Amino acid sequence: MKKEFYNVIGVMSGTSLDGVDLAHIEFEIKQNQWSFKILESETVPYNSDWVNKLKTAVDFSKENLEILNRNYTQLLSKIIVDFIEKYQIINLNAVCSHGHTILHQPQNGFTLQIGNLPEITILTKQKIVCDFRIQDVQLGGQGAPLVPIGDRILFSKYDYCMNLGGFSNVSFEENNQRIAFDISPVNTVLNFYANQLGLNYDNKGQISKTGKINTELLNELNAFEFYQKKHPKSLGFEFVKESVLPLIEQFDISIEDKLHTFTEHIAWQTALALPTKKGSLFITGGGAYNDFLISRIQHYLPEMKLIIPEKKILEFKEALIFALLGVLKLRDEINVLSSVTGAKEDHSSGYIYP
Repeated sequence: MKKEFYNVIGVMSGTSLDGVDLAHIEFEIKQNQWSFKILESETVPYNSDWVNKLKTAVDFSKENLEILNRNYTQLLSKIIVDFIEKYQIINLNAVCSHGHTILHQPQNGFTLQIGNLPEITILTKQKIVCDFRIQDVQLGGQGAPLVPIGDRILFSKYDYCMNLGGFSNVSFEENNQRIAFDISPVNTVLNFYANQLGLNYDNKGQISKTGKINTELLNELNAFEFYQKKHPKSLGFEFVKESVLPLIEQFDISIEDKLHTFTEHIAWQTALALPTKKGSLFITGGGAYNDFLISRIQHYLPEMKLIIPEKKILEFKEALIFALLGVLKLRDEINVLSSVTGAKEDHSSGYIYP
């Protein structure tokens, strides 16, 4: 008989490089209905050395990637152990860890999340469920996005669930199937230009707001082939590095204008991505704090009710859902939907290190 109660930690590091998100969560399942409670949660920021390594790792050699993976697994293990000790967490069923995406090339049958080496279970002295993307790519899927099954199970009362992180993604029900895909880059680009001003990010979009739209740049951004593709589809940092930033850099305009134009681009693509423009849109991720971006999304979706949840869910939803993916893996139940990723079949993805 399967358990009804789970005590787990979800661990997530996103492409915006804010740091490692950890959330201690209790899940309960009764009569096929899941409920959850987020107890302690924390984001542990990366130091500047790690931010630089993770930003540039896309160009590392195979040998240097292996060294990075070992070092990052040790870093992640220490962060997890410190979190457990700080909050005196006991009787865990598992730590469910996403790791950090360095390379994502599903078209080449390849994706790499570092921090998922087997020694993580020895270093943390915990059961680990991790590496949720590889099997999906091996089954012909995009390996992303993985959060939509959590949207379906935990947040089904909303018409759309959108995360505004390093990239934006959306999920929704269509013809009794969960549909989801990446929409566009968000903080991978906005933070890049905020960094040039000596800031970690553009607080509430206040700098973006002072700029002007460059129509030619906006049109060229909107013309990228990715936006014409049908789902399933996903984005990696390679797209930003090889396509988006080189295009923006062709324009001799102020950083404020670049930020304003790209914010408009995000809002426009968000509106285009939603098949119906009415209902409720549940927004999480760091981009939900960008008031200017939210106002531009509302501008293009005037009949949509935008819902931004309490801080714990807003900031830790991905850690929450990777915790759920881990629990579903422990139960040997489906945690990745082929309707979302394009894989051959629904499956139970991830590795368990006992």
